[in-house]
Amino acid sequence: MIGRKLEQELLQEAVEKNRAQFVAVYGRRRVGKTFLVNEFFQNKYAFKHTAVSPVNEQLKPKRNLLKIQLKEFHYSLRSYGLPAGEPVPVDWFEAFHMLQQLLDTKSKEDEARVVFLDELPWLDTPRANFMPAFEHFCNDWVLARKDVKLVVCGSATSWILDKLVDGKGGMYGRVTLSIPVEPFTLKECREFFREGGYAMDEYDIVQAYMAFGGIPYYLDQFRRGMSVPQNFDALLYGRQAPLRDEFDRLFSSQFTHPGELQKIVTLLAGKRSGYTREEIAQKCGFTTGGGLTRMLSALEKSTFVTPYVPFGESKAKFRLTDPFCMFYLKHVKDNRDATTYWQSSFNSPTMLAWSGYAFEDVCRAHIRQIKNALGIGDVTTRESSWVVPGTETERGMQIDLVIDREDRKICLCEMKFTQGRFLVGRDYAEKVQERIRRTMEFTGNSKPVISVLVTTYGVERNEYSGRFQKVVTLEDLFG
Repeated sequence: MIGRKLEQELLQEAVEKNRAQFVAVYGRRRVGKTFLVNEFFQNKYAFKHTAVSPVNEQLKPKRNLLKIQLKEFHYSLRSYGLPAGEPVPVDWFEAFHMLQQLLDTKSKEDEARVVFLDELPWLDTPRANFMPAFEHFCNDWVLARKDVKLVVCGSATSWILDKLVDGKGGMYGRVTLSIPVEPFTLKECREFFREGGYAMDEYDIVQAYMAFGGIPYYLDQFRRGMSVPQNFDALLYGRQAPLRDEFDRLFSSQFTHPGELQKIVTLLAGKRSGYTREEIAQKCGFTTGGGLTRMLSALEKSTFVTPYVPFGESKAKFRLTDPFCMFYLKHVKDNRDATTYWQSSFNSPTMLAWSGYAFEDVCRAHIRQIKNALGIGDVTTRESSWVVPGTETERGMQIDLVIDREDRKICLCEMKFTQGRFLVGRDYAEKVQERIRRTMEFTGNSKPVISVLVTTYGVERNEYSGRFQKVVTLEDLFG
């Protein structure tokens, strides 16, 4: 297994505890939650069930979804030893009672009895009365038995957090361990590709990360022997591309009202600095009440959107931070039928500009590695960007990444994605110096300013390269 060391340690501790455990594993669709659980437990369960996807096109009409979920749950009960002839449960209370009776027949003396319910949120269909039955199962049976380890998993992160981890009422405090599963880092992506026998260097892996993030399922679709642009075309463009419709599936499988959330994500894809809550409401035609709060919260919990406060401001903005969603909306949505779209245009000025912006997002996803390279890994910091509009007397200014440090220093970071060493010319050196000056003026000279360049292969040494006091390279980002 690539990475996931902390997650495995947490699962091991839960198994070894001499009391009942209720473990919630959650994270974005395709991030590898089920693989983690199955690999750790080696598919040895007292009972396992995977819910039926509500977006399965074969499930028609949708009003029969509850009946289908109960029937499939019954099949799982049968496969783990439910006697033949037992009828399909009529509701979830009866289904969980049947599960209790089955588990009570399992040995209590050997290993812990592990119950794995995969994609649990999909069982909570409209008018299914699922949550009361599940709460009763957890409170009355699971948590009363020392040897039972209940593991639930779900891609609908907001459901897992709202209903279970942060749940009130009958589920309050019942989850004993919550494990978020994050996308791979660049280092883990390198391990993943090397393990799979791919001939890809760090530059190639960063390009892959720009479009697909650190999502193992997407990376596993890459084909050996093909270049990164060829893989982009094979996976995303053309009628047979396996990820052609992934954007719609991504939202339909995680959210009850996917269209409204897609509307917000599409809006945010058009402005890299993001929008305030009020701007989102105005541009999407939403009210600023609780409905918008829930939608933004769901997107944030699912790691599609990240709130941040721009440097020197007090009002938060929301920025789209999911690489796949950003890439799809920018370059795939309107070009899906062009089978060689990326190969024919990836060196065009538009695409080169995109790679620069996308590299900024890759760097923001690796703030920890950047801080370690700067020697401030243990320093408390606040990261943001800074956009200063131009005036009649002074031109505008945009700083990709501002690291405001508790040790009374500020790092101004420029990110440059190049195929070789970055060359600092006189004009660019003057711009860097001007940004330092204006930052110091803005803060009243209260904090020293350090200029940082984050780039692929370092800086070409010349009379202007000293404008950057620190240089971070791919080697550091893969650290």
